[in-house]
Amino acid sequence: MNVKINQLLTDLNEQLNFTDLEIDDPIKRCENAIDIILKSMQKLKLLFEKEKNKSQDYEVDFFKNVKPKFTSKLIFYNAVFKIETKKPHGGERIIKKYLNNELDKLKRYFDSNLDFYRYYRTGSSYLDHKYFVRGKFDVKLALDSFYFEADHTFSTSHDFKVAKILAHDLIQVYLEDKLLIMENKDPKEKSQVQPKVKQTWTGSKVALIELLYALHTEGVFNNGASDLKDIAEYLEVVFDIDLGQYHRAFLEIRVRKSDQTKFLNSLKEKLVKRMENTDDLP
Repeated sequence: MNVKINQLLTDLNEQLNFTDLEIDDPIKRCENAIDIILKSMQKLKLLFEKEKNKSQDYEVDFFKNVKPKFTSKLIFYNAVFKIETKKPHGGERIIKKYLNNELDKLKRYFDSNLDFYRYYRTGSSYLDHKYFVRGKFDVKLALDSFYFEADHTFSTSHDFKVAKILAHDLIQVYLEDKLLIMENKDPKEKSQVQPKVKQTWTGSKVALIELLYALHTEGVFNNGASDLKDIAEYLEVVFDIDLGQYHRAFLEIRVRKSDQTKFLNSLKEKLVKRMENTDDLP
Protein backbone atom coordinates (compact mmCIF):
# COMPACT_ATOMS: atom_id res chain seq x y z
CA MET A 1 0.00 0.00 0.00
CA ASN A 2 1.59 3.30 -1.06
CA VAL A 3 1.96 6.19 1.34
CA LYS A 4 -0.95 8.27 0.00
CA ILE A 5 -3.38 5.36 0.10
CA ASN A 6 -2.23 4.36 3.57
CA GLN A 7 -2.81 7.93 4.77
CA LEU A 8 -6.22 7.94 3.11
CA LEU A 9 -7.19 4.79 5.01
CA THR A 10 -5.87 6.22 8.28
CA ASP A 11 -7.85 9.43 7.75
CA LEU A 12 -10.97 7.42 6.93
CA ASN A 13 -10.67 5.34 10.09
CA GLU A 14 -10.20 8.45 12.21
CA GLN A 15 -13.26 10.13 10.69
CA LEU A 16 -15.37 7.03 11.24
CA ASN A 17 -14.13 6.71 14.81
CA PHE A 18 -15.09 10.31 15.45
CA THR A 19 -18.52 9.68 13.92
CA ASP A 20 -19.05 6.60 16.10
CA LEU A 21 -18.15 8.59 19.20
CA GLU A 22 -20.14 11.72 18.42
CA ILE A 23 -23.39 10.42 16.90
CA ASP A 24 -25.50 8.22 19.17
CA ASP A 25 -28.38 7.56 16.78
CA PRO A 26 -27.35 4.49 14.71
CA ILE A 27 -29.27 5.53 11.60
CA LYS A 28 -27.81 9.03 11.49
CA ARG A 29 -24.41 7.59 12.32
CA CYS A 30 -24.59 5.23 9.34
CA GLU A 31 -25.79 7.98 6.99
CA ASN A 32 -22.86 10.16 7.99
CA ALA A 33 -20.38 7.28 7.77
CA ILE A 34 -21.57 6.22 4.31
CA ASP A 35 -21.10 9.77 3.02
CA ILE A 36 -17.56 9.86 4.43
CA ILE A 37 -16.67 6.46 2.93
CA LEU A 38 -18.01 7.32 -0.53
CA LYS A 39 -15.86 10.45 -0.64
CA SER A 40 -12.85 8.45 0.50
CA MET A 41 -13.42 5.78 -2.14
CA GLN A 42 -13.62 8.43 -4.83
CA LYS A 43 -10.19 9.65 -3.73
CA LEU A 44 -8.96 6.05 -3.72
CA LYS A 45 -10.09 5.61 -7.31
CA LEU A 46 -8.25 8.77 -8.37
CA LEU A 47 -5.06 7.54 -6.69
CA PHE A 48 -5.41 4.20 -8.45
CA GLU A 49 -5.95 5.85 -11.83
CA LYS A 50 -2.87 8.03 -11.35
CA GLU A 51 -0.66 4.98 -10.79
CA LYS A 52 1.27 4.69 -14.05
CA ASN A 53 2.80 1.23 -13.77
CA LYS A 54 -0.08 -1.12 -12.92
CA SER A 55 1.58 -4.52 -13.14
CA GLN A 56 -0.44 -7.67 -12.51
CA ASP A 57 1.13 -7.99 -9.06
CA TYR A 58 0.12 -4.41 -8.28
CA GLU A 59 -3.46 -5.05 -9.35
CA VAL A 60 -3.69 -8.25 -7.33
CA ASP A 61 -2.42 -6.53 -4.20
CA PHE A 62 -4.69 -3.52 -4.68
CA PHE A 63 -7.91 -5.45 -5.33
CA LYS A 64 -7.19 -8.24 -2.84
CA ASN A 65 -5.71 -6.30 0.07
CA VAL A 66 -6.32 -2.57 -0.34
CA LYS A 67 -9.68 -1.72 -1.89
CA PRO A 68 -11.64 -4.24 0.23
CA LYS A 69 -10.56 -2.40 3.40
CA PHE A 70 -12.49 0.61 2.11
CA THR A 71 -15.41 -1.24 0.52
CA SER A 72 -15.97 -3.44 3.59
CA LYS A 73 -16.68 -0.35 5.68
CA LEU A 74 -19.28 0.79 3.16
CA ILE A 75 -20.94 -2.64 3.20
CA PHE A 76 -20.90 -2.71 7.00
CA TYR A 77 -22.49 0.70 7.56
CA ASN A 78 -25.01 0.12 4.79
CA ALA A 79 -25.97 -3.22 6.35
CA VAL A 80 -26.36 -1.67 9.81
CA PHE A 81 -28.46 1.11 8.28
CA LYS A 82 -30.80 -1.48 6.74
CA ILE A 83 -30.90 -3.53 9.95
CA GLU A 84 -31.84 -0.49 12.03
CA THR A 85 -34.37 0.99 9.59
CA LYS A 86 -36.13 -2.34 9.01
CA LYS A 87 -36.15 -3.37 12.66
CA PRO A 88 -39.74 -4.28 13.60
CA HIS A 89 -41.64 -2.66 16.43
CA GLY A 90 -42.43 -5.10 19.16
CA GLY A 91 -41.22 -6.81 22.27
CA GLU A 92 -37.92 -8.44 23.03
CA ARG A 93 -38.91 -11.79 21.52
CA ILE A 94 -39.73 -10.19 18.15
CA ILE A 95 -36.50 -8.17 18.07
CA LYS A 96 -34.39 -11.21 19.00
CA LYS A 97 -36.00 -13.23 16.24
CA TYR A 98 -35.29 -10.42 13.76
CA LEU A 99 -31.62 -10.14 14.78
CA ASN A 100 -31.14 -13.90 14.65
CA ASN A 101 -32.65 -13.95 11.16
CA GLU A 102 -30.02 -11.38 10.13
CA LEU A 103 -27.32 -13.67 11.52
CA ASP A 104 -28.81 -16.52 9.50
CA LYS A 105 -28.46 -14.41 6.33
CA LEU A 106 -24.74 -14.10 7.00
CA LYS A 107 -24.45 -17.84 7.42
CA ARG A 108 -26.34 -18.49 4.17
CA TYR A 109 -23.95 -16.23 2.27
CA PHE A 110 -21.02 -18.01 3.91
CA ASP A 111 -22.42 -21.42 2.93
CA SER A 112 -23.02 -20.37 -0.66
CA ASN A 113 -19.47 -19.00 -1.01
CA LEU A 114 -17.64 -21.57 1.07
CA ASP A 115 -14.98 -22.37 -1.55
CA PHE A 116 -13.92 -18.74 -1.86
CA TYR A 117 -14.03 -18.25 1.91
CA ARG A 118 -11.58 -21.13 2.26
CA TYR A 119 -9.40 -19.77 -0.53
CA TYR A 120 -9.19 -16.32 1.02
CA ARG A 121 -8.95 -17.33 4.69
CA THR A 122 -6.14 -19.80 4.03
CA GLY A 123 -4.08 -17.18 2.20
CA SER A 124 -4.17 -19.02 -1.12
CA SER A 125 -2.99 -17.22 -4.25
CA TYR A 126 -3.10 -19.70 -7.15
CA LEU A 127 -6.28 -18.09 -8.60
CA ASP A 128 -5.36 -14.48 -7.83
CA HIS A 129 -4.72 -13.81 -11.51
CA LYS A 130 -8.40 -14.56 -12.19
CA TYR A 131 -9.95 -13.18 -9.02
CA PHE A 132 -8.09 -9.90 -8.66
CA VAL A 133 -7.05 -8.71 -12.12
CA ARG A 134 -9.42 -6.52 -14.12
CA GLY A 135 -11.06 -8.04 -17.16
CA LYS A 136 -10.19 -11.62 -16.13
CA PHE A 137 -13.62 -12.65 -14.90
CA ASP A 138 -14.80 -16.21 -15.36
CA VAL A 139 -18.55 -16.71 -15.07
CA LYS A 140 -17.92 -20.24 -13.75
CA LEU A 141 -16.24 -18.80 -10.62
CA ALA A 142 -19.50 -17.99 -8.77
CA LEU A 143 -19.74 -14.29 -9.61
CA ASP A 144 -22.01 -11.95 -7.66
CA SER A 145 -24.50 -10.18 -9.91
CA PHE A 146 -23.04 -6.95 -8.49
CA TYR A 147 -19.98 -7.45 -10.67
CA PHE A 148 -21.92 -7.00 -13.91
CA GLU A 149 -23.14 -3.58 -12.73
CA ALA A 150 -19.78 -2.43 -11.36
CA ASP A 151 -17.23 -0.10 -12.93
CA HIS A 152 -14.88 -2.63 -14.52
CA THR A 153 -12.04 -0.10 -14.60
CA PHE A 154 -12.10 -0.13 -10.80
CA SER A 155 -13.23 -3.63 -9.90
CA THR A 156 -12.43 -7.29 -10.45
CA SER A 157 -14.60 -10.36 -10.21
CA HIS A 158 -13.85 -11.00 -6.52
CA ASP A 159 -12.64 -7.87 -4.73
CA PHE A 160 -16.24 -7.27 -3.63
CA LYS A 161 -16.41 -10.79 -2.18
CA VAL A 162 -13.33 -10.10 -0.07
CA ALA A 163 -14.95 -6.89 1.15
CA LYS A 164 -18.08 -8.83 2.09
CA ILE A 165 -16.04 -11.33 4.09
CA LEU A 166 -14.45 -8.49 6.07
CA ALA A 167 -17.77 -6.69 6.47
CA HIS A 168 -19.64 -9.81 7.56
CA ASP A 169 -17.18 -10.26 10.43
CA LEU A 170 -18.10 -6.78 11.65
CA ILE A 171 -21.84 -7.26 11.08
CA GLN A 172 -21.79 -10.53 13.02
CA VAL A 173 -20.15 -8.83 16.00
CA TYR A 174 -22.65 -5.96 15.77
CA LEU A 175 -25.64 -8.32 15.82
CA GLU A 176 -24.25 -10.55 18.56
CA ASP A 177 -23.51 -7.54 20.75
CA LYS A 178 -27.06 -6.28 20.35
CA LEU A 179 -28.40 -9.70 21.36
CA LEU A 180 -26.13 -9.76 24.39
CA ILE A 181 -27.28 -6.31 25.44
CA MET A 182 -30.88 -7.48 25.23
CA GLU A 183 -29.98 -10.31 27.57
CA ASN A 184 -28.59 -7.71 30.02
CA LYS A 185 -25.04 -8.83 29.43
CA ASP A 186 -22.14 -6.56 28.69
CA PRO A 187 -20.90 -7.36 25.14
CA LYS A 188 -17.36 -7.05 26.48
CA GLU A 189 -17.94 -9.81 29.00
CA LYS A 190 -18.30 -12.81 26.74
CA SER A 191 -17.47 -16.03 28.54
CA GLN A 192 -13.75 -16.57 28.58
CA VAL A 193 -11.39 -18.78 30.51
CA GLN A 194 -10.08 -16.55 33.28
CA PRO A 195 -6.28 -16.43 33.61
CA LYS A 196 -4.76 -17.37 36.96
CA VAL A 197 -3.19 -13.94 37.39
CA LYS A 198 -4.94 -10.75 36.30
CA GLN A 199 -2.74 -8.54 34.13
CA THR A 200 -3.17 -4.84 34.84
CA TRP A 201 -1.44 -2.24 32.68
CA THR A 202 1.03 -0.41 34.91
CA GLY A 203 2.75 1.58 32.20
CA SER A 204 1.64 5.05 31.22
CA LYS A 205 -1.62 5.60 29.36
CA VAL A 206 0.27 7.49 26.68
CA ALA A 207 2.45 4.42 26.07
CA LEU A 208 -0.59 2.18 25.64
CA ILE A 209 -2.21 4.71 23.32
CA GLU A 210 0.97 4.76 21.23
CA LEU A 211 0.80 0.96 21.05
CA LEU A 212 -2.94 1.10 20.25
CA TYR A 213 -2.40 3.30 17.20
CA ALA A 214 0.56 1.21 16.04
CA LEU A 215 -1.45 -2.03 16.19
CA HIS A 216 -4.39 -0.42 14.40
CA THR A 217 -2.18 1.06 11.69
CA GLU A 218 -0.50 -2.30 11.11
CA GLY A 219 -3.92 -3.94 10.72
CA VAL A 220 -3.19 -6.90 12.98
CA PHE A 221 -6.78 -7.39 14.18
CA ASN A 222 -9.42 -9.06 11.98
CA ASN A 223 -7.35 -8.62 8.81
CA GLY A 224 -7.21 -4.88 9.33
CA ALA A 225 -10.98 -4.51 9.47
CA SER A 226 -11.19 -3.59 13.16
CA ASP A 227 -11.87 0.05 13.91
CA LEU A 228 -9.66 1.98 16.30
CA LYS A 229 -12.55 2.36 18.75
CA ASP A 230 -13.11 -1.41 18.92
CA ILE A 231 -9.43 -2.11 19.58
CA ALA A 232 -9.30 0.64 22.21
CA GLU A 233 -12.30 -0.81 24.05
CA TYR A 234 -10.76 -4.27 23.90
CA LEU A 235 -7.48 -3.06 25.40
CA GLU A 236 -9.37 -1.18 28.11
CA VAL A 237 -11.15 -4.37 29.17
CA VAL A 238 -8.12 -6.66 28.91
CA PHE A 239 -5.80 -4.33 30.82
CA ASP A 240 -8.43 -2.83 33.15
CA ILE A 241 -7.65 0.76 32.19
CA ASP A 242 -9.58 3.80 30.99
CA LEU A 243 -7.81 5.34 28.01
CA GLY A 244 -9.97 8.44 28.18
CA GLN A 245 -9.62 10.89 25.28
CA TYR A 246 -7.11 8.78 23.38
CA HIS A 247 -7.68 10.75 20.15
CA ARG A 248 -6.48 13.91 21.89
CA ALA A 249 -3.53 12.06 23.41
CA PHE A 250 -2.53 10.82 19.95
CA LEU A 251 -2.54 14.38 18.62
CA GLU A 252 -0.18 15.32 21.42
CA ILE A 253 2.06 12.39 20.53
CA ARG A 254 2.14 13.53 16.90
CA VAL A 255 3.40 17.00 17.78
CA ARG A 256 6.28 15.77 19.95
CA LYS A 257 9.39 17.64 18.90
CA SER A 258 11.47 14.48 19.18
CA ASP A 259 11.01 10.74 19.62
CA GLN A 260 7.37 10.52 18.49
CA THR A 261 7.39 6.75 18.96
CA LYS A 262 9.15 6.77 22.32
CA PHE A 263 7.45 3.66 23.72
CA LEU A 264 7.74 1.60 20.53
CA ASN A 265 11.41 2.51 20.21
CA SER A 266 11.97 1.41 23.81
CA LEU A 267 10.18 -1.90 23.13
CA LYS A 268 12.35 -2.61 20.11
CA GLU A 269 15.58 -1.65 21.88
CA LYS A 270 14.90 -3.86 24.91
CA LEU A 271 13.66 -6.81 22.84
CA VAL A 272 16.77 -6.71 20.65
CA LYS A 273 18.95 -6.70 23.78
CA ARG A 274 17.03 -9.69 25.11
CA MET A 275 17.50 -11.60 21.87
CA GLU A 276 21.21 -10.85 21.95
CA ASN A 277 21.44 -12.24 25.46
CA THR A 278 21.67 -15.95 24.76
CA ASP A 279 21.37 -16.79 28.46
CA ASP A 280 17.97 -15.11 28.73
CA LEU A 281 15.49 -17.99 28.52
CA PRO A 282 11.89 -17.41 27.34
